[in-house]
Amino acid sequence: MNTLLALLILALPVAGALLCVFLKERSRPAAVVSAGLTTAAAVALVVSTFGATHHAVVGDLPWLRGLAAPPVFGVTIDPLALLMLLVVAPVGLLTVLYSTSYLTRNNREHPVGSQQYGRYYFWLLLFIASMTGVAISPNFLQLLVFWELTTVCSWALISFHQDERSLSAGFKAMVMTQAGGALLLVATLILFASTGSFEFSALSQLPDGPRTWVFVFLLIAAWAKAAQVPLQTWLPDAMEAPTPVSAYLHAAAMVKAGVYLMARTVSSGWAITPQVATLMAIMALLTIFLALSFYFVQDDLKRLLAYSTIAHLGYVLLGIAIGALGAPLGYRGGVLHILCHGLGKATMFFCVGAIAYVTGTRRISELGGLARTMPLTATAFFVGLLSVTGVPPLASFWSKFMILAGAMRLEGAAGPLILTLVLCETLISFGWMLYIAQKVFLGSPRAAADVRSAAPWPIQATLVALMIGCLTAPIVGIPLVGFMGT
Repeated sequence: MNTLLALLILALPVAGALLCVFLKERSRPAAVVSAGLTTAAAVALVVSTFGATHHAVVGDLPWLRGLAAPPVFGVTIDPLALLMLLVVAPVGLLTVLYSTSYLTRNNREHPVGSQQYGRYYFWLLLFIASMTGVAISPNFLQLLVFWELTTVCSWALISFHQDERSLSAGFKAMVMTQAGGALLLVATLILFASTGSFEFSALSQLPDGPRTWVFVFLLIAAWAKAAQVPLQTWLPDAMEAPTPVSAYLHAAAMVKAGVYLMARTVSSGWAITPQVATLMAIMALLTIFLALSFYFVQDDLKRLLAYSTIAHLGYVLLGIAIGALGAPLGYRGGVLHILCHGLGKATMFFCVGAIAYVTGTRRISELGGLARTMPLTATAFFVGLLSVTGVPPLASFWSKFMILAGAMRLEGAAGPLILTLVLCETLISFGWMLYIAQKVFLGSPRAAADVRSAAPWPIQATLVALMIGCLTAPIVGIPLVGFMGT
């Protein structure tokens, strides 16, 4: 039954994507149904296997028999995969629902005709399928296949408007993330040549030298996918994508694939060397503060959120590095942050989309007083902001708390140093984000914000669902990560 559910969460969005190609202008209901069934299957899988581990063989490559340790293709369901599915599937459904109202001719920022629906929902549903494939892959070979599929889907969705800026942004994202994919391929080849296996656990069988190089290659691949220093520049430019795409690819899905790769790699035998773990932690802290420095020069709300995303992906990698250095609680906090940050940041992105839909702009300098005409959007934005910056009892408080508690369990001065740096960044980030939120939603309305129309009900329903998620995510996430890192 569990294997069937796992295969369904792959097959349903693929089937929906193909159906949308044929339905074209009438593809929106099919997309919603496909994403809804995928989410239902994912939730059923989480409930049926909560805290357990399930492996199943699905297929093999005949020409690798006798050369590679089976299985080559299959599914692995464990707490880490389940947590990733809790981000990918529900936020994917909300993205599809939100898009049904956002991508219309009534959108004042980017009107979209119905002739574009088939192409949009094809790529979006295929992206959902590729992310579920990343989550449940049992080895590096299968992960590589779905990893590359996410790159293609992200290129198509970032370039959706097909103007010069979006095409350039899509090309840049494709090239930079593909460079990381090439290193993932190299790491997989080294692993197979040395051990005859594609399994994650085979990393522990490598000699010290090759194992270090494999971890470094995987880390660079993760940096490229998760937009970490020095490969972070593609993500702010990718904000040329439609806002639902930004919310999904760049808050809940694609960039999370990079940090998921390191979470999966580190947890598979805990064979990472202290030197590589230290490198991961240092680069994560560097990324956090470099991203923070760009907050203060942004006039585009989406670009501001993009830099915030870069910083919070650094938090995930910092937590994973802390776990690799000997404090599993930090690892659990980093993995929990995948879920908690994904819901909070998706909330903020969808709020920006609602603002742009109604006003035609997302420039901070042109907005003000929106709380009077868009009270639900204002409420959701503040909830997302407080959640992402770690204000209790909202979701990211718990993940940040676990990261910092894990850091304090490290020997020497590393723990107090990490604690001091993270608290400084949190206070500065909270202050600036709160300032921007007040500027956009409070005070006297600006000309662009002086509107009387409200966002359609699918947009508002999405915001309500995400606000609930920002409060309740730790109820599921904390018990789930409790099974990890042991």
